[in-house]
Amino acid sequence: MFVAKINVTLKESVLDPQGQTVLRTLHDQGKNSVADLRVGKYIEMKIDAKSQSEAEALAKEICESVLVNQVIETYRLVVEKV
Repeated sequence: MFVAKINVTLKESVLDPQGQTVLRTLHDQGKNSVADLRVGKYIEMKIDAKSQSEAEALAKEICESVLVNQVIETYRLVVEKV
């Protein structure tokens, strides 16, 4: 059994209105040392596979076909044995 840990964020070239709203709120609270903030999503997926490479290939396929809009998002994927 493996667990795929996936972090999805908007590409740097894409405006992040949610991140900008949180950043403005922090600045309104006096936390002006925060220079930039981007909001993303975190996904964990358990995969029953025979090998780590098989689990990684399946997780990558799922990311690119279902979980990530590759036009505006990017992702980081880590697969670990559990």
